[in-house]
Order: sequence, then structure tokens, then C-alpha cells
Amino acid sequence: MPIDVMMPFYGDVAQFRQAVTSVLDQRDGDLRLVVIDDCYPDPEPREWLTSLADPRVHYLRNETNLGVNGNFRRCVELVEAEHFVVMGCDDVMLPDYLGTVRALAHDHPDAAVVAPGVEVIDDRGEVVRPLGDRIKGFLTPGASAGGSATVLGGEALATSLYHGNWTYFPSLLWRTEPVRDVGFRPGLEIVLDLALLVDLAATGGSLVHDSTVVFRYRRHEASVSSLQAVDGRRFAEENAFFAGEARRCAELGWHRAARAARLHATSRLNHLQSRVLAAAGTLRRANATP
Repeated sequence: MPIDVMMPFYGDVAQFRQAVTSVLDQRDGDLRLVVIDDCYPDPEPREWLTSLADPRVHYLRNETNLGVNGNFRRCVELVEAEHFVVMGCDDVMLPDYLGTVRALAHDHPDAAVVAPGVEVIDDRGEVVRPLGDRIKGFLTPGASAGGSATVLGGEALATSLYHGNWTYFPSLLWRTEPVRDVGFRPGLEIVLDLALLVDLAATGGSLVHDSTVVFRYRRHEASVSSLQAVDGRRFAEENAFFAGEARRCAELGWHRAARAARLHATSRLNHLQSRVLAAAGTLRRANATP
């Protein structure tokens, strides 16, 4: 059965071409690629996709710009397969990505989410290890004995993610039915993936993780999270989210998860780092002023 690769698009055209090519070059080619154009002003992406003449490729253009949350919700509405990916239009699938996550989903049919191994690349496509991603690596659950995949669910999954969201959203394979039952929370842009993961955990969903690297996530300064970190909107959204999660977990009797949500240590550290870097940038500019 095909896996639906949903690709919300608004961004760099060259990176978009690389992302699409990486999907179509999968060794496991049983897929449907759906590009949802969020009113990008240049017709080049549509024209290029049409020129590929690949029956697996489908192009849709939103009537109005829906933004991050709205376009992600649109992606879920358009899914037809049992499993799907919401891939970034600047990320890269390594050739065995689909085969790997399909096998994991087959071996764990009740899992709501499959999280494969990921490496980070920069704007030039070079593999990098920024501090934030090194912390993610430290927080990522290790493989269980015998090298098998790690399965987390319920409070254990929520607690792990509140300590720090070690997943990479565009790399995740989702099972359609539970995701549709829960849905993305309206109004969120930065933590919408984390919210969906913990909502699935709260409703009995599980996540299976395998450390085999099959996906490349692009980290660059133009990302929504990077831009919003600068002006503080990211952390306002995160603080409100974690406060609500601490209350919910307390009501569920998930005391370890409630403590982790109240602490949300990596979010606080990231906020502190951003403030320090912003202050350093301001000081450099002041010293450079004649």
C-alpha cells in the first residue's frame, strides 16, 4: 500500500527540487507525493513538477495562504493512505527512508508514530551538529537490548518529550486514523508537532524509534522557529503550552510528566541561549558603530 508523502510548500525553490527528487528516488517507490502550495508567488515549482510527468506526483494550490498550522491541517485532510509523512520542502529523504519506516510500521502495527534516525544539514547540504541538535541526541531514547527498536507510550512518552522534543517532525511517519482522531491543535505554530505527539500519548498512542539514519533535516536561520525565537513569540507559545500540559498531566495522575512539563528544561535553556546571543549581537553592533 502506498505511503502518502504530504509536502506543504512555501520556500526556496532549489531546496524544494532537492526534497522532491529525494522522495521520487526512494528505493521503495510505492508512494504518493502531494505538494500543497501555500500561495507561493512564483509559478516555477508548479511548472517544474508538471514537467516531471510522474503519476505519483500531485500538485494542489491553496486558494488563500493558510500559514504553517493551516497548511499542516490541510495536509492531514488530504491524506488517503493508512500512513503518511508531512515532509519539509527543504528536507531530504535518504534512499532507504520509506523502506525503513514501512518495515517499522509493519513490525509495530499499533504504533501511532514511527521516528527514524535523523542527521542535520545546513543551507549548503553539509552535515552539521549544532548545540541544540547535540542536546536532542542526548535526549533521544537508546535502542533496547538486542538492537531492536524502542517503543514508548503513555506517560513515559509524554515525560520524555516534555524534557525535550527529540523528534524531527518532517521525518515522522504517522498512522492516519489516530492522527485524524486527535488532529493538530489550532493556533499553534512552534509546538504543534509536540502537541500532537503528547495528545496521541494521552489517548493511548505509542511511538516506535529506530536510530538508523535515513533522513536529513535542514537547519537554517530562515526557519519559522529561528525567526520567532528572536522576537520571543516562540517562547511565549511554549510557556503557555507547557503550563497547560502540567495541569493536564496532574489531572491524569501523570506526576512525572507533570513535573517534566513544569520544568521544560530544554525550552528554558534554549530561551536563555537566544537571549545571550541576542545581547551579544546587540553589543557587537554597538561597538561597531562609529
